[in-house]
Amino acid sequence: MNTLSYKTVSANEKTVNKEWVVVDAEGEILGRLASEIAKIIRGKHKPSFTPHVDCGDNVIVINADKVKLTGDKLTDKVYVRHTGYSGGQRFNTPKRLLEKHPERIIQNAVRGMLPKNRLGRKLFNNLYVYAGPEHKHEAQNPKTIKF
Repeated sequence: MNTLSYKTVSANEKTVNKEWVVVDAEGEILGRLASEIAKIIRGKHKPSFTPHVDCGDNVIVINADKVKLTGDKLTDKVYVRHTGYSGGQRFNTPKRLLEKHPERIIQNAVRGMLPKNRLGRKLFNNLYVYAGPEHKHEAQNPKTIKF
């Protein structure tokens, strides 16, 4: 048996093939959509997946304002953030976020599914979320994916 043909190939920044993908969030359930987006951003759908390298694709999410939340999460779920000042804890519900910044709901969900380290922060920059059906990345010729 030729053992040289069984070498594990580890991808690096130069050998990675990054693509652009468009995902329509209209009528999709938030958590299920976010987990699929996180897989694509991470690169787990590729045979050349390497855990310590940014080998995922760039994802454009459109119609973020039409995403669904099941149950009573629209009013009962709470997003907590801190301003950095004493007494600066702020609370928000998905209903209020959908009114003011609908793209932040998907961003928060996907960010929570990425690694909590330097690589995760770098991977998060490959996500582009838009509230409406238009986006400004037509020059990249993105493929449309349906889940």
